Amino acid sequence: MIQKNFDFSPQKKTKGKFKFIDLFAGIGGFRIALEKFGGECVFSSEIDKNAKRNYEINFNEEPFGDIKKIDINKIPSHDILCAGFPCQPFSLAGYRKGFSDTRGTLFFDIEKIVKKKKPKCVLLENVKGLINHDNGNTFKTILLKLSKLGYNVFYKILNSSDFGIPQNRERIFIVCFRNKSIYFDFPKPSLKNNSLKKILDKKKSLSPSGISKIAVRHVKKHFENYKKKAGKKFDQPVLITEIRPSRCSIRADGISPCLTAKMGTGGNNVPYIINYKRVLSIRECLRLQGFPETFEMTGSKSQNYKQIGNSIAIPVVEAITKKILENL
Repeated sequence: MIQKNFDFSPQKKTKGKFKFIDLFAGIGGFRIALEKFGGECVFSSEIDKNAKRNYEINFNEEPFGDIKKIDINKIPSHDILCAGFPCQPFSLAGYRKGFSDTRGTLFFDIEKIVKKKKPKCVLLENVKGLINHDNGNTFKTILLKLSKLGYNVFYKILNSSDFGIPQNRERIFIVCFRNKSIYFDFPKPSLKNNSLKKILDKKKSLSPSGISKIAVRHVKKHFENYKKKAGKKFDQPVLITEIRPSRCSIRADGISPCLTAKMGTGGNNVPYIINYKRVLSIRECLRLQGFPETFEMTGSKSQNYKQIGNSIAIPVVEAITKKILENL
C-alpha cells in the first residue's frame, strides 16, 4: 500500500547501513544511488506534483511538498543530506537570476536543515554555471555558508560521459563533511566503453512526434553533406541537439547532448537520431540518466521528458557515494 503520510516517529526502525534524506527529490535519482549501498531514506521532499506521482509509484512513498512549509524539527535525524536544488536560477538555459530568483533562495532552506540536523555529510548537485554566476559571488556565498556551519567543503565538476553514461552532462557536485579531519577525493573517470548505441532500441520504430515537418526538412537538407563528411563514421547514431529551422547542430560521436527539462516543451529539444528517423524514447532517456529498466513512469510524455531532464546521472552519484562511505 502506498504510504500517504510519512511517519516522523523517532521510534521508527530502519535496516539501512546509514540514513539519508532526499530533498528536491524529483523522480528519485539520488535515492536509487544511495539505496544501492544500503542507505535508508527517512525523509523525502518534492514540490512538483507530476514528479511526486512517479516517485510514489517507484518507492511506495509520497514525498512531502514545499520544503518551506515543512517543520524542520520533524525531519528525522540522518547521516547524509542529498539535494539537487533547483538549477534554473543559475543555468545558462535560464535567466541566471541566482539568489534574486525565489527558487535560488531554496539553498537557504537547505542551510537551515543542515544547521538544525547536523548530518555527517551533505551532498549537493547543480549546473556548472553555478560556479561563475554573478562573477562567482553566488558560489562563494554557498561555500561560505556551508563552511560556517562547521563543514569541510569539497567540490568538482563531473561529466556523466566519464562514468559509463553516453551523455555529455556536466554538473557540479559539492560534498561536505562535518568531520574536519576528512580529505575527500572525488572519483576518477571510469574506463568503460561509452557509446550511445548501447542504450538505443534499434528495432524501435518511432516517428519524430512533436517535431515540425519544417524542422525535419531542414535536417534532410543538410543530411547528404553530413554523410559525405562523416565517411566511415556514418553508421554511428547522429544526434541533433536542437531541431529548429534556423539552427541544426549535429553530433556523430555517439554521445548524447545534455538532457534538459526543456525536452518537455513540445519535443523540439529531445535529441533526434537521423539514422533511425526518430527522437529518443522515454526509456532511452531514462537509460541516459542511469535509471534501471524496472523504473516506471506515468503521465504525459512531455512531463516525463521534463522530469528526466531535471534528474541526475545516477552512476555519477553512485561513484561519489562510494567515496563518501569510505570516509564515513
